[in-house]
Amino acid sequence: MKRIQLASEIMNEMHRHALADFPNECVGFFYGHSNESTKTVVEYEPLENSKEGDQRRRFEINPIDYMKAEKYALAKGIELLGIFHSHPLHPAVPSEHDLKQAVPFFSYIISSVNATHVEKTTSWQLNEENEFEEEQLTSK
Repeated sequence: MKRIQLASEIMNEMHRHALADFPNECVGFFYGHSNESTKTVVEYEPLENSKEGDQRRRFEINPIDYMKAEKYALAKGIELLGIFHSHPLHPAVPSEHDLKQAVPFFSYIISSVNATHVEKTTSWQLNEENEFEEEQLTSK
């Protein structure tokens, strides 16, 4: 099982973002370093959900935000490791829509959130069969 590590401050920042955007899905990028077995998150960037219409079950990332993120990572000598998003009133597991949008290498950190707190946070990555596999998520 692959591992993803992040400081508790970064996890708290993600959770604050999810709660602030409730009942809509929030979205953001996270950056850091990786080797074959572990990704280490060093930075989180909240984004605006650019989905037109109902944002309670979907998020979209503006292509310009994605291009800026790639340039930012390159300039700072870090990697764009993946996407964080929330699932308001739903489990912290990838949806069919998440699977259709997913790309290899990226990790997908998902928080299940309600109006008052984050219930659970998990991380997922596509495997060779194009299925999500849960990663070991640690925060300290």
